[in-house]
Amino acid sequence: MAPSSDSPEFRIRQATVSDCSTILHFIRLLAEYEKLSHEVVADEVKLAATLFGDEPGAEVIIAEYQGKPVGLALFFTSYSTFLAQPGIYLEDLFVETSMRGKGFGKALLAHLAKIAVSRHCGRLEWSVLDWNQPAIDFYHSLGAVPMEGWTVNRLTGGALHTVAEQAN
Repeated sequence: MAPSSDSPEFRIRQATVSDCSTILHFIRLLAEYEKLSHEVVADEVKLAATLFGDEPGAEVIIAEYQGKPVGLALFFTSYSTFLAQPGIYLEDLFVETSMRGKGFGKALLAHLAKIAVSRHCGRLEWSVLDWNQPAIDFYHSLGAVPMEGWTVNRLTGGALHTVAEQAN
C-alpha cells in the first residue's frame, strides 16, 4: 500500500492545536526509537504554546491513513547567509513502526519539499543519528547527501544560561 495524494484513504495536513496529544505521542515514540526517552520533557501545554501560540517556533504536518495519524514532520524556518535565502530545517520525521516501508515517510518529505519550494527556500536539511542506518539509507535513496566536515554543536541548560549571562 503506497500512499497516493489522490487516495481518499491518505492525506497530509497541517497540524492544529487539537493535535498536541498526537504530536506528543509521536515525539515519545521517536525518542524511544532513538534511545532518548529520558530527554523528553515536552508536554501538551508546552507544545500548544510553542507550536500554536502567538509566536510559533515550528510547524507540524501530519500524515493520516484511513483517518488515523500515522506520522509527522516537525520543521521550522532556517536561513542560509551563503544563499541569502530561507530554508527549512526538519527537526523530526516519524512514521509509526507498523507503517514504515509503505511510502509515508517519503510522502511527508515530498510534501515538505513542496512547502520549501513554494516558500522559495534554498534548502531542506536535517540531522540523522549516525547509527540509524535505515534512516540514512532512506535519505540517500531520495538523493540527500550528508554534510561531511560539519559537526553539530549545542548549548543547553546551565551552559546556555552561563553564556547568556555574559551578554550586556
